[in-house]
Parts: sequence; structure tokens; C-alpha cells
Amino acid sequence: MGNWHPESPARLQAIEDQLIASRINLLLDYRTAPQAQLADIARVHSTESIANVRDNLPSMMSSPSHSDYYYPIDSDTFLNPYSWQAALRAAGAAVGATDAVIDGEIANAFCAIRPPGHHARPSTPMGFCLFNNVAIAARHALDKRGLQRVAIVDFDVHHGNGTEEAVRDDPRVLMVSFFQHPFYPYSGTRTDPAAKAHLVNVPVPAYTRGDAVRELVERQWLPALHAHQPEMIFISAGFDAHRDDDMGQMGLVEADYAWMTRQIMEIADQYAQGRIVSCLEGGYNLPALARSVIAHVKVLAALD
Repeated sequence: MGNWHPESPARLQAIEDQLIASRINLLLDYRTAPQAQLADIARVHSTESIANVRDNLPSMMSSPSHSDYYYPIDSDTFLNPYSWQAALRAAGAAVGATDAVIDGEIANAFCAIRPPGHHARPSTPMGFCLFNNVAIAARHALDKRGLQRVAIVDFDVHHGNGTEEAVRDDPRVLMVSFFQHPFYPYSGTRTDPAAKAHLVNVPVPAYTRGDAVRELVERQWLPALHAHQPEMIFISAGFDAHRDDDMGQMGLVEADYAWMTRQIMEIADQYAQGRIVSCLEGGYNLPALARSVIAHVKVLAALD
């Protein structure tokens, strides 16, 4: 999205470098992301939303130094000539991981992907996100793979407004999250508890630390997850609630992400045959992002 933009290729390189430095890369099963099919994306996104990405790609003949190399969807979200393929691979990774986990090829998966997805609304991209990777994967599990109930866990510092919009009328999907509030995208605080019991989105103030997050997980997330008994769990794994990440103002550390991952795995083991697909969302302080992903992946891979 441009050299100035925090959602950059350096994010994935930092994760890969830390995987190598920690040597756990030697113990993981790496797979190349397939491309999502348009039918996969269309289960969540409108024809107009898909066309907004596909039909507005700048020309590859433009120089990156020229302003016409980027097409602005909004003030935060830009397309370059490669964005369509990147978005198809990101969504395809989530769908492909879902199939691999359901088929028993792998126990669980972490998708190191960009662009992220949880702000992408059914009607339009927004907030660095083009297609909603987790929502697409969840709908694939339900509508193509025959699962009856799934859960989405979102621990990004920002509310996953696109995900909530995608699942708000589908009680087959439980969504649990916390997010800094008031903060971008200034949503997620108005739900009807009677009608939307499958949305457990918990706003927290700036400077909330890990102990408070662990308490809300125990008091609000876990009872809802036990009640829903999901057959598969999807994680919107944003790491920008880390205390070192200046994209937000929260106070989590690597141990908090590892702890949350353990709680999610216990639910998955109890109800979902251990089936989890985790997809990278935010995280913009590169060292903190890399360390937090390693903590998350070590638990998923039973290396912690």
C-alpha cells in the first residue's frame, strides 16, 4: 500500500525471520496458499465489493514512484497492481487451511497472510482489509463442508466490524472479541443481547492490560463458547493490542497471547476435535508482532 503504510510486506518477513531464529520453522508443515475461488468470496461479499477490488487495480506499467501506482479505496486502504492476487491468496489460505483441518491432514493452522480481513465489510473493503478471510473460511466450513456451528475469536485491538456485519444474522456463528474503545472503527458497542446472543464483543478502555483481558475471557468468552459448542474455531489473530504496538494503546504481552491460545485450544479439544484455523490480522510493531506470533504458534503446535 506504499512505503509509508504500516500494513507492509515487512510484517510477514519479520514473522518468518523469527520462526527461523527460534528454529521452530523446522518443526512446522509449511504450505503455499492456494487462490480462493470467486464463489468462496461471494458467500460473504457482494458482487460490487468484489468488483471494487478486481476492477480498480492500477496498471503494472506505472512506476511505484508515481501516485497512479496506487488506487485509494479509502484513506487507509490502497490497491496496487498485485492486490487482487494477494487478496485471493489470503482468502485462499484460510479456505485451504479449513479444508486441510477438516480433512484431518493437519491438526490446526496458522495463516501468515496479508492483506488482513476483519474490517472488510460484505459491501466494501476498508481498514487495510480487502476480503474478510476469516468470515469467508467460516462460511466455507458451514455451507460447503457441512458443519453446523463454528466460532470466531478476534483478539485484534480494533473491533472486527466487517466480521460482525457478516455474521450478525447467522446464529450458527458465535463471534467473541475484545477491542479498544473508543477507537477505530468506532463500532461494536451496540448490540441487542436478546437478538444477538451469538455476538460477544467486549469493548475495553485504552491501557487495558493482560490481567483484565484474561478476566473477561474467563467471564464472557468461555461461557459463550461452552454454550455454543463450536465444531471448529477460527481466530482473527491480531497482535496490535501488544504494549509495544503504537497502533493501539493496550498492554498485552506475548504470554497473554499464549494464554488465550491455550484457552481456545481447550474449547476446540472439547467440542471441535481440536480444529482451529488462525489468520493473521493486525500487528505493526515488527519485533512485538514476530514474538507474539511465535508465542501463538508454539501453543498451536504443542511446542510450548
